[in-house]
Amino acid sequence: MSYFQEAKAHFVASHQHPINQFLHHLTNVLAIAAVVLLFYDWRLTLVCLVLTQVFALGGHAVFEKNDPAFVKYPGITILVSLMWSFENWFGLRQVWTYLNRKQKALN
Repeated sequence: MSYFQEAKAHFVASHQHPINQFLHHLTNVLAIAAVVLLFYDWRLTLVCLVLTQVFALGGHAVFEKNDPAFVKYPGITILVSLMWSFENWFGLRQVWTYLNRKQKALN
C-alpha cells in the first residue's frame, strides 16, 4: 500500500461521525473559498482559514474524540481531505444514500 493510500485509509477511519464528516466537508469548502477570496480580500481568506481549523479540530474534539489525521500524516492530509470531499460530493453522496435507503424501507 502506498503512503497516500495509507493516509487516505487513516483519514477515512478517523472521520466516522456524521457531524464530523459534515464539518470536514464544510472545512474543505471554506479552504477552497479561502483561495478564491485571496484575490478579493486577504482578511476574508484569513477568516476562512481560521474557521477551517475551528471546525476541523472541534469536530475531532467534540464528536470523534480522536486526533486529527494530520497528526499521523502531516502534509498530505489536506490533499486526502479534499479528495475525500470530492469523492463524496461534499457530503451530498451520504445524503443521497440515506434518502435512497429510507425510500427502499418505505416500499
